[in-house]
Amino acid sequence: MEHLEIERKFLVKSDGFKQKASSKTRIVQGFLNTDPDRTVRVRIRGDKGFLTVKGASNESGTTRFEWETEITAAEAANLIDLCEAGILEKVRFEVPFGNHLFEVDEFLGENKGLIIAEVELKHEDERFEKPDWLGEEVTGQVQYYNSQLSKKPFREW
Repeated sequence: MEHLEIERKFLVKSDGFKQKASSKTRIVQGFLNTDPDRTVRVRIRGDKGFLTVKGASNESGTTRFEWETEITAAEAANLIDLCEAGILEKVRFEVPFGNHLFEVDEFLGENKGLIIAEVELKHEDERFEKPDWLGEEVTGQVQYYNSQLSKKPFREW
């Protein structure tokens, strides 16, 4: 199937990633639909907008369909006004490590205190080096999906 996203998620146990980051961008995102079989996300990242559709995850939580297209930030802002309650805000750090790029999201607002790192892979059993700031793996744990954090924020756990 085309448009497959294969990634693993981890909690982050220290802020050691910050000085190694190659970029830092503020993200605001909402969900037009949070059904796990067809999540529809609207995102403003920096000065760009994106519309993303994700399918259901496989059993391990590593792989799912993902389709994304760029839209204007103004279009994204208009769509965010239509989103379900629970708009997420976070700062994304891109951190190169070994042969991979880790995307580290430091959540704000109702999810403040939660920091999650994701690494995208070419196949499910691909090996990668783990930086020392990487903590417990949470791949496939639904409560860490952004769509679920918008409904039940980290602060309420």
